[in-house]
Amino acid sequence: MRPAYVSISLLLINVLLFLYQLGNPEFTMAWSVIPAEITSGKDLVGPYYVGERVMQNQINHVAGPTPIYLTLLSSMFMHGGWMHLGGNMLYLWIFGDNVEHRFGSGLFLIFYLASGLLASAAQIVLGPDSIIPNLGASGAISGILGAYLVLFPRNKVNAIFFFRMISVPAVVVLGMWIAMQLFQGYGTLESVGEAGGVAYAAHIGGFVAGVVFGLAARALMKGEPDSGFKRHYESDAGVRRLW
Repeated sequence: MRPAYVSISLLLINVLLFLYQLGNPEFTMAWSVIPAEITSGKDLVGPYYVGERVMQNQINHVAGPTPIYLTLLSSMFMHGGWMHLGGNMLYLWIFGDNVEHRFGSGLFLIFYLASGLLASAAQIVLGPDSIIPNLGASGAISGILGAYLVLFPRNKVNAIFFFRMISVPAVVVLGMWIAMQLFQGYGTLESVGEAGGVAYAAHIGGFVAGVVFGLAARALMKGEPDSGFKRHYESDAGVRRLW
């Protein structure tokens, strides 16, 4: 089976951009997506305050790209910390290649970007006037997980547990992703390098987008890109094809 070039490239881009973020904190603020900027079309610059008067937090916005809508794309390749990055890239590594081999590389890239954009759109609809920056690949990764659940409902994932290799139902691993997102609390930033909360709408929006794409693939893609999976079930009568 050929490598999943798009998944590997996306992983490398996310890691390299995060390393750049570490040395350029203003870049994180400038290129994260801010709902109020998208709905107004205006770049917010200067100090802004969120929260109640007694517990207000100051956010120092810096000049972003022109047009400001570019942050919708850039934000899905940025992260708020090592745990945020590590969790997202782990799930991209585990599930991305399977979905890429089913869709084909070109369609998978379109699907990934569309899931990320729809995830951001869902978060913006929920809070159109929010001035808190949003960032992370979680929306796009949620899309991959939604598609995976539709395309591979009975798959298992190999994992190492107490130095032993075990097979875990993919649904369980997907549940772990949800729990991890809740406990990490990453998705929105109240200040550079600090987690402001989970971008719930983005996660839901990305997941729903993935489910829809997965259902469309099952209905419309009568053929299937050549892959090790395809050759395996064609050569082994005991393997059941699920779509």
